[in-house]
Amino acid sequence: MADSSKPELKKPTFKKVSELRPLDNGLSLTVKVIDVKAVAPRGRQMRTTECLVGDETGIIVFVARNDQVDLMKEGNTVTLRNARIEMFKGSMRLAVDKWGRIEVGEPVDFTVKEDNNLSLIEFEMVNVVE
Repeated sequence: MADSSKPELKKPTFKKVSELRPLDNGLSLTVKVIDVKAVAPRGRQMRTTECLVGDETGIIVFVARNDQVDLMKEGNTVTLRNARIEMFKGSMRLAVDKWGRIEVGEPVDFTVKEDNNLSLIEFEMVNVVE
């Protein structure tokens, strides 16, 4: 009988920015930080920045919160583990919650494709009736 006390850990499958879809979760990506801009949510004691991150396939807005803000510096290469897509006003945002991790790594050797911004694509919620 198998020991069921420990969940089996899966090797992360790394995705490219262009492969991201609404409501994806459990994502692993390696991206470069292109731009960082502070946003202040009203009435919250939380540090938040919107960072433009990308790889050789495209760019997307990453929402960094609290301690994550310190890791997201322009020019850094970061690996996002267990990230997910949040929808904000019909567009995709990448985020890492308390179950995920952000690791600053060695600079990678790719040129970011800045003319494919997935956060500029507007999605519409459609109810499917069977």
